[in-house]
Amino acid sequence: MQFSIDKAPKPVGLYPHARRAGNLLFLSGVGPRKPGTDEIPGLKTDKHGNFQEFDFEAQCRSVFDNVRIILEESGSSWSQLIDVTVFLVDMKRDFHTYNKIYAEYFADNQPCRTTVGIDSLPTAIAIELKCIALIS
Repeated sequence: MQFSIDKAPKPVGLYPHARRAGNLLFLSGVGPRKPGTDEIPGLKTDKHGNFQEFDFEAQCRSVFDNVRIILEESGSSWSQLIDVTVFLVDMKRDFHTYNKIYAEYFADNQPCRTTVGIDSLPTAIAIELKCIALIS
């Protein structure tokens, strides 16, 4: 069973937000874009795509909120996350902030975690999460 969630940001390709296999829920890559728009929290660019404002903390909080929406709308929950893979486009600049905010969001539930530094993502976002959760 696959899930496409109206309350979550629209996928940037042909894929569902999540797919259930047995008692596991696999989330496609989730970024920080605001649901219903292509707006990226904490990012303003000029007409050439150059950053005018950049707030990684805003992106980080937004991506966690988007993951929570997808989990809940798919019949799971934040507390049922069991594995999180995080992609950062600038590990040196953003890891400390990400790690601090991650600790806030995951104080009670601590899934396995992998953090990977990458060259780019399909849009101007600086963070993306790939998650696995339990589902009843």
